[in-house]
Amino acid sequence: MSPTSPDIPNTPAGPAGRAGTPVPVVLAGARGHGRWHLTELRRLEGAGLVRLAGVCELRPLDATELAGFGAPPAQSADLDALLAATGARIAIVCTPIATHAELALVAARRGVHLLLEKPPAPSYAEFRRMTDGVAAAGVACQVGFQSLGSHAVPAIRDLIADGAIGELLGVGGAGAWVRDEAYFRRSPWAGRRRLDGADVVDGALTNPLAHAVATALALAGAPRAEDVVHIETELSRAHAIESDDTSCVRIVTAAGPQVTVAATLCAETAAEPYVVVHGSRGRITFWYKRDRVLLQRAGHGPVETPHGRTGLLENLVAHVTAGEPLLVPPEATGAFMRVVEAVRCAPDPAELPEEFWLTVRGEGGPRRTVPGIGRLVDESAETLRLFSELGAPWARRAREVVR
Repeated sequence: MSPTSPDIPNTPAGPAGRAGTPVPVVLAGARGHGRWHLTELRRLEGAGLVRLAGVCELRPLDATELAGFGAPPAQSADLDALLAATGARIAIVCTPIATHAELALVAARRGVHLLLEKPPAPSYAEFRRMTDGVAAAGVACQVGFQSLGSHAVPAIRDLIADGAIGELLGVGGAGAWVRDEAYFRRSPWAGRRRLDGADVVDGALTNPLAHAVATALALAGAPRAEDVVHIETELSRAHAIESDDTSCVRIVTAAGPQVTVAATLCAETAAEPYVVVHGSRGRITFWYKRDRVLLQRAGHGPVETPHGRTGLLENLVAHVTAGEPLLVPPEATGAFMRVVEAVRCAPDPAELPEEFWLTVRGEGGPRRTVPGIGRLVDESAETLRLFSELGAPWARRAREVVR
């Protein structure tokens, strides 16, 4: 995840306390989304689980930004030197997308375990380079898809396995968000496919609404790279950017069920993103930011259930100190990285003609909206069809990427 990615589910209510010496942690990228990690680190430091040993930033944090911690952490713009100086056991990498793989390897070579924000790399080749290096170093790596720490995920898997909704037919994901034009000017890499010759792949499906893609694949039982047979993409943009802001993807899995995710940053009004699991005798809807599940099936009334969540840093600490299984190891994100690669290799997103979008002014400044896109996003999740198949006049026919 980039430092300013907004697709962050709710913070867990509290850790499962463990006795022992707090684990020293270094945070690389402490502004933007990194502020969320600082909040989580304060919580876990207060519980005695971790100690913020260092912060890696180009510009050091001031006392206000570090309020609430114990001893002031060491600070440096050199991650390798900082890891060596602090003796950190865990590094959180929350830096621009193009730097994820290399900084992860810097930590791995130091024998430091990782919480690596999503997307873990901007290309599948970089992902493989990172995962191979981490494996060779013998360190643990947790990828920052917080939705996969929700207790709803195994509960839904159990419902599917128990036949609660009959045969699994497919999984749809929907994300309709509002982002103003300033969002795409927040950093040099925002809204870019490449920057200074390096892949970035910052788009609706791969960064801000990436949780919808990864969660849908997980619930379809297809999280690994080898679970993907082929991928079709439809990438569009209303804003004056390189990357996609209104797109959809279809993933056909080796087991048969297909996964379709539709995402936009140009909604007329923002909506809660969700994933819906379609079965032959019912459906399960999962609002992954709220950890809520709705089960609907023939012959029964609807049942909505709240669930808890385990934080990914907390789980990584438990893995390092007590051997608990990781919730989101790299191999559980291989299918998502196949989607990133399909988006990276696809033709540049189609520019929507001016007649299909409007400029409106909100609290954050001007933004572009695509009338009716919220309805199309929902319809895609409901029918497992792409925008072009739903009759959107601006949609470019899907490009298929065969594995």
